Amino acid sequence: MEPTLSMIKQNSYDSTTNRLLTVWSKDGGCPSGTVPIKKITKDDLIRQRDLPSPEPAIFDNEYSNDNSEQKASYMPSYGYKRAIVRTPKESTTKYTGAGMTTSLFNPHVEGKQSSASRIRIEKGSEILQVGWRVDPTLYGDNKTRLFIHYQVGETQCFNTLCPGFVQVNPDIPLDSSFEHITQRGVKTWEILMYIYKDQAYGHWWLLLGQKYDLVGYWPNIIFTELAQFATKIEWGGSVYNPPGVPEPPMGSSYFPIGNSSFDGYCRSIAFSNEEGYSVGIHNIFWYTDNILAYKVLFKYLLEDSNNFLYVLYGGPGNKAQV
Repeated sequence: MEPTLSMIKQNSYDSTTNRLLTVWSKDGGCPSGTVPIKKITKDDLIRQRDLPSPEPAIFDNEYSNDNSEQKASYMPSYGYKRAIVRTPKESTTKYTGAGMTTSLFNPHVEGKQSSASRIRIEKGSEILQVGWRVDPTLYGDNKTRLFIHYQVGETQCFNTLCPGFVQVNPDIPLDSSFEHITQRGVKTWEILMYIYKDQAYGHWWLLLGQKYDLVGYWPNIIFTELAQFATKIEWGGSVYNPPGVPEPPMGSSYFPIGNSSFDGYCRSIAFSNEEGYSVGIHNIFWYTDNILAYKVLFKYLLEDSNNFLYVLYGGPGNKAQV
């Protein structure tokens, strides 16, 4: 039931130099014929009860498709704030996947705050996400960890906390921590992520790394609206803060300056079309929920004689308002 990876690799819009491979924490692999499934502890269940309500599926906000001066704005969004780019609101494209290469950071969060970088695929009220996040409520620590998430109606699930995702890779546990984190202005670490709908069986597959390693899939049967295709894709940063709690940092914890050595980024963003072929995206719209705390830029940067589209995002959170 493997997806047709040649259609992704044929036009992946990613660097051919693989400049900085991501290295997972050395947690060890699984015995032959088995896959890693996290043991759910009592503490996990207690923390799970404290997880906030799901991020709303639809934000009825205005977007811009240029890099003009971003005016101060603040929109209520149930504690969630974003600095993202997205596909055109009026697009009729039937999306069957999306990918990016994202830089790894460790923004400081406390209590029930969280900070993440992610791809978000939607249709109606149904959502698929993959990315990295720092989330003490979800993980019980402040490490930068891989995460996946799906939402169907009022049901949401991270990683393997509930049935849904089918793991097939014995070496990449979901919620793994990253051994190497970007040192701003010194050294960048990144990882390629792709969600892809299998044309034969309709499952949504998770692929990671420069070799597009198969991690597992969300079975088509758990979806209604996403059973066929998606209608909207977002790339960028997302944070959460409870009421009365300051907004946490996002990305590099600084506003983007247009330099990939300093900024949090999602680069080489692409989507899969209805036929399953990977296509680079150029007509994108940006949005931020609180321009005083977070910003987003998108621009082409030269890398090894090739231009790649970068989504540069981040911010210090409430520190920007002091």
